[in-house]
Amino acid sequence: MNLAVKDIRHNLGRFALTTVGIGMLLMVVMGMGGIYRGIIEDATLLVDRVGADLWVVQRDTRGPFAEISRVPANLVHRVSAVPGVATAREFVYHTIQRERDGKPLRIAVLGLSWPTDKGEWVPLVAGRPLARNHFEMIADRTLGLRLGERIRLGKETYTVVGISSSMISSSGDGLGLFSVADAQAIQFNIPGEAVRLEREARKARGQRSELGAKQPGLVEQAFQPTAKISAIARPQVSAVMVRVTPGTRVEDVVSIVSAWGDVSVHTRDGQKALLLKGPVEKARKQIGLFKVLLTAIATVIMALILYTLTLDKLHSIALLKLIGAPNRVIFGMILQQALALGALGYGIAYLLGQEIFPNFPRRVILVESDLIQLALIVLGISVLSSLLGIWRAMRVQPNEALA
Repeated sequence: MNLAVKDIRHNLGRFALTTVGIGMLLMVVMGMGGIYRGIIEDATLLVDRVGADLWVVQRDTRGPFAEISRVPANLVHRVSAVPGVATAREFVYHTIQRERDGKPLRIAVLGLSWPTDKGEWVPLVAGRPLARNHFEMIADRTLGLRLGERIRLGKETYTVVGISSSMISSSGDGLGLFSVADAQAIQFNIPGEAVRLEREARKARGQRSELGAKQPGLVEQAFQPTAKISAIARPQVSAVMVRVTPGTRVEDVVSIVSAWGDVSVHTRDGQKALLLKGPVEKARKQIGLFKVLLTAIATVIMALILYTLTLDKLHSIALLKLIGAPNRVIFGMILQQALALGALGYGIAYLLGQEIFPNFPRRVILVESDLIQLALIVLGISVLSSLLGIWRAMRVQPNEALA
């Protein structure tokens, strides 16, 4: 006869409620680790999926993900001329927030260098890649947009031609993939009244200048749309993605590009390290502190429950000692109860997590190493929490059974 099982049956209601409570607490600890894994996956997803060997960004910035970066569009041609560069593509990235059906809609806008990049590398669950340079988009399914749906962004209307899966920005927003031209049009969209005021301001500045008085034609040219004024540069891009030819050392290309005074260059691993040490670092520390705190709380709760269960059976423990039962029998009863409490709580945590975590707004990724680590922690706190009950049981004297 197993004394631990018999005692659990005797206090089944209390033990079951305690097990469920411990399981829910462990589920939160498990979820914290999964959220951290999800944050890492989301932060490095684009860097891994795009597959660029180098990222050329604005000088002394950590862009384009960890920090805003602006480089001229013609930088692509300069980078393409570097020995060892196979391809160089424009990269535009920014976040917008609009309203859809009365609810906020946040989109991480990614510009594809069409026609070189039409989004064939994007994992699609429906639809197709971009087929035109304008007015088409690929939307991640977390955005809630439907295939064929038309959405107005800025002054233009875009049609959803593809639905992607797990294309999330580092902040958890779903990605919307456009051509570079459309992404820039969305980014630099200005209301019509603001455009008119800017043209009037340019005209007024030209009329006040001496050059404008001598050449009135320049004033009229300043009143034209910005795109028709030759002296104004094209909209800037966030970065230039570079792929190195096979057999070429990446360090050789880096040494050439990094010597330019207007840009900085990061390798793929360097870009991931910047992301993980920047936006993700504080989240990692905060989640780690919560995990430690919740683990300590679970230990205290289990210890108190086992101590209470021990107090309820002090008379039975004294009777066992009186009839000559060895201490290891009492040790084993309390320890087995603690291990059962931890094992059942861990099982409940895992089963509940499988049902609840997919509904979280951020991805929760459970990896085998984290689950094994948590199982070992639960084993440790089960043994540790049993010590309080064992300590109280050892203080029981056999003659207390006669009281």
